[in-house]
Amino acid sequence: MQLSEALSTVLSDRIVSLSESQTIAMAKKARELVAIGIDVINLSFGEPDFQTPQYIKDAAKKAIDDGFTFYTPVAGYPELRQAIADKLKRDNHLDYKPENIVVSTGAKQSIANAVLSLVNPGDEVIIFSPYWVSYEEIVKLAEGIPVQVVGKIENNYKVLPQQLEDAITSNTKLVMYSSPCNPTGSVFTKEELEAFARILEKHPQVHVIADEIYEYINFSGQHYSMAQFDFIKDRVVTVNGFSKGYAMTGWRVGYLAASKEIADACDKMQSQITSGTCSIAQKAAVGALKGGRQSAEEMTEAYLRRRDLVLDLMKNIPGIKTYVPSGAFYIFPDMSAYFGKSWGEYQIKDSHDLSLYLLNDAHVALVSGDAFGAPQCIRFSFAAADEKLIEALDRVKTSLAKLA
Repeated sequence: MQLSEALSTVLSDRIVSLSESQTIAMAKKARELVAIGIDVINLSFGEPDFQTPQYIKDAAKKAIDDGFTFYTPVAGYPELRQAIADKLKRDNHLDYKPENIVVSTGAKQSIANAVLSLVNPGDEVIIFSPYWVSYEEIVKLAEGIPVQVVGKIENNYKVLPQQLEDAITSNTKLVMYSSPCNPTGSVFTKEELEAFARILEKHPQVHVIADEIYEYINFSGQHYSMAQFDFIKDRVVTVNGFSKGYAMTGWRVGYLAASKEIADACDKMQSQITSGTCSIAQKAAVGALKGGRQSAEEMTEAYLRRRDLVLDLMKNIPGIKTYVPSGAFYIFPDMSAYFGKSWGEYQIKDSHDLSLYLLNDAHVALVSGDAFGAPQCIRFSFAAADEKLIEALDRVKTSLAKLA
């Protein structure tokens, strides 16, 4: 018996059927090339290239000096939960008490807590597509049934209200989306969100997870939350965190805001998996919220400049179909014009083949769109220095020109 066959009899069906995160998988391949001396430009990461602001680091150092080195409450320090409630009131016009807030080790855990607390086996979960890579896999872990509703590039990949209405069935339990969106950078307007909310108002069994982790990286103006509509607020779980807006990816602090019933359920779920988030990271998060948004706004200005730079460079590459992202730090062009082409030993059948080709030939790490529910696309992150972006797009252009 082969080792792989032996493992398949030992491991659970749950883990065998689970897909590895493609963003992490591509980053791993890129590191392997770097380890043998190849100069890889990594545009696969959903990670700011900025350092965490100094005032946040200082808050963490103070926490260590002040002795915050013990276990924390499962749902987070009361001071942080209050600071989050204040932030939601100030920035989002949402009224929540600390008891409605659960702090977790990143927004990903917040999403998993909510899905596992809401979804029963066989429940349908509508996912606005293109979507972040982990949504579908988390739903599968909960034994739910993912239902993709696909937005078209002509509408900046945004799902239309009628599409949502058509997808809802008696088995629908949950709707999941992000705005600003990973991977597309699309941002829903207040009017668009209200149209969705009015549809969901007619289906009281359906809840919503609104992923707002890219809230501060918004080029279109005001950010809007689904939970601002009182007639549906108690069925909305708002997820956010510190990794993107405050460049705190390694600190692993996210949170959700929800009804008391759902928040208590997520608290219970988390108590059996990780317990409370790191004490020092939580104190740093308090410092971030109390320090204002200036650093986030400065980073967003840089991302906007980089977005325009990348779009301008892509205009010079034949076969790439683009649009204008309104937020986040990604562009998700349609690359299907290169499918069916080849060069040497490389046969390009899909975006996975194309992303591997660009990694090995151009030495640029990207993520294929099939991981996001859009197999015709590839995700480019522009969370990198201008000179890196210019070099990366020049390499991509050269490699794509070889394909015939």
